[in-house]
Amino acid sequence: MTMRTRTLGTTGLQVSALGLGCMGMSALYGEADRAESIATLHAALEAGVTLLDTGDFYGMGHNEMLIGEALRAAPAARREQALVSVKFGALRGPDGSWLGYDGRPAAVKNFAAHSLQRLGVDHIDVYRIARLDPDVPIEETVGAIAELVEAGYVRHIGLSEVGADTIRRAAATAPISDLQIEYSLISRGIENEILPTTRELGIGITAYGVLSRGLISGHFTADRQLGAGDFRAMSPRFQGDNLRHNLNLVEALRKIAEQKGVSVAQTAIAWVLSRGEDIVPLVGARRRDRLTEALGALDVTLDSSDLAAIEEAVPPGAAAGDRYPAAQMAHLES
Repeated sequence: MTMRTRTLGTTGLQVSALGLGCMGMSALYGEADRAESIATLHAALEAGVTLLDTGDFYGMGHNEMLIGEALRAAPAARREQALVSVKFGALRGPDGSWLGYDGRPAAVKNFAAHSLQRLGVDHIDVYRIARLDPDVPIEETVGAIAELVEAGYVRHIGLSEVGADTIRRAAATAPISDLQIEYSLISRGIENEILPTTRELGIGITAYGVLSRGLISGHFTADRQLGAGDFRAMSPRFQGDNLRHNLNLVEALRKIAEQKGVSVAQTAIAWVLSRGEDIVPLVGARRRDRLTEALGALDVTLDSSDLAAIEEAVPPGAAAGDRYPAAQMAHLES
């Protein structure tokens, strides 16, 4: 495996061709092992992964502190290559409940101050609101981040899960490096309007959910028991007939993967990699073995016949169920 780099948009932000999404090390996917999480972060840096993605609300700050601990313990050269992308704005209660989003300029700067402290860094490489605050114009939120850029606390401005109109308004306010949004074989909604818009404006894509929260990893089974704190226990795609339908898609994908001598997960990640040099997949590995598997996707070449077979096995719109429960879908513009 040779780590390649990709450039996110016209801002010139260079990152590794795969990024590491760290959310699962702190929240929403059941218990995680702290020592293994830090070891996985170190293994990712050692392999040449530069982009580490987090949110200040992942485990109510736990994830940022975990990354900060891992960076402090990493060799200086590896620590210096790390680029941290932070989402902010999601409001949480002490019981873990979700209370909405806050994109007011004063709140943006307050969130940033806490993130800098938890991460133990003097700047954040990419900063973005996690979801659009419906009560605050995106121009005000992005303008506040632009002030943080001018002050040296942030290097690049990102967006997350917003539609084409919001992207255009944000880009007219300040340079935008990338849009973070879900994109996978079974989540292809961005192809209609959002991806053409980002490409027109010179904005990159960091794609999360490339394995659809493990659903199309090849490792998820219909009889798997999910804990009460696991997001997937409430996700429509993991329920009943939806799950059975979606796992049938995975089996069709498995046949293609086996013919190439690679894993299902590697095939799914390689497909996202194949969609353009402006797209960087985020892999949500919580363990070193899953990280190693994901990195193997960099060595998978999909030719035209492979891509045609994948499209036939998992055509656009083939998935059963929405990406999120209805209450969370209401906060998405895509």
